[in-house]
Amino acid sequence: MATPTPLLAALEGLRLDGAIFFRAEFTENWEFESPLREMAPVIRPGAERLIIFHIVAAGRCWVAAGDGGRHWASRGDVLVLPYGDDYTMGGSAPADRVQLLNLMARPPWATMPVLSHGAGGERTDIVCGYLHSEDPLFDPNLRAFPPAFVVHLPDGPAARWVESSIEYALSITDRSLPEQAVSTRLPELLLIEVLRAHLADAPVADHGWIAALRDPVLAPAMARLHARPDRKWTVAGLATEVAVSRSALDDRFRSVLGRSPIRYLTEWRMHLSAATLVEHEGDVFGEHQLVDVLSP
Repeated sequence: MATPTPLLAALEGLRLDGAIFFRAEFTENWEFESPLREMAPVIRPGAERLIIFHIVAAGRCWVAAGDGGRHWASRGDVLVLPYGDDYTMGGSAPADRVQLLNLMARPPWATMPVLSHGAGGERTDIVCGYLHSEDPLFDPNLRAFPPAFVVHLPDGPAARWVESSIEYALSITDRSLPEQAVSTRLPELLLIEVLRAHLADAPVADHGWIAALRDPVLAPAMARLHARPDRKWTVAGLATEVAVSRSALDDRFRSVLGRSPIRYLTEWRMHLSAATLVEHEGDVFGEHQLVDVLSP
């Protein structure tokens, strides 16, 4: 049986929870700044970061994070901020930037809030949601994705999830919310489909996870580590399985992922569920054994 690619294994094993948490009606001219790191524990108590998505229900807008480059989106597109980085967002015309926290009441909310902002011109409607995950795919240290990106979805399951999310948000705006949150599987299913669409035709990056997932040496090596993280791997053994030399394997990990095979597997194991770590305390999940097993 063929070993699943790291990408498919990562997507199929995602553990997510989330909610569609507010609607926004912006009119030209408008622009805001969102301090997501500050907002994360407000939106979801205890969370250090959140995965944020914005579905464009009508109109046109842009989002910028990280390098500051603007990513444009139109109706049906999904803007994703996978690591909860602070970001700015705006419309077609220049506008004074305001703080998002000044535009909305803080949770908890009795009904889904509808944020309205702008100068009264052409309107852009957004459905905003968050997801929370401790999965390594969303570890900002690994950076599998850009800090912000837009997915233009073709007709198919993902596009239908977008429409369903919009309809759901519209249907509950005037109703009382459940006591805990507007939790639903829609955000989870939507994000998985959006990530599939994004990575299906993503350009090969010069470094990082995207490059690793496409790398003929790293992809099969990572797939084996992900499939058997509890195995007593050695660099030589892993190199043999992917038919390269130990030095070539080590060089590829360092040049593409910026870390040795030792460090990569250590980080992957440390991100596994707390229950697994506790259950296997003292065996090969212990970091003191990792270095002995994997050291060259």
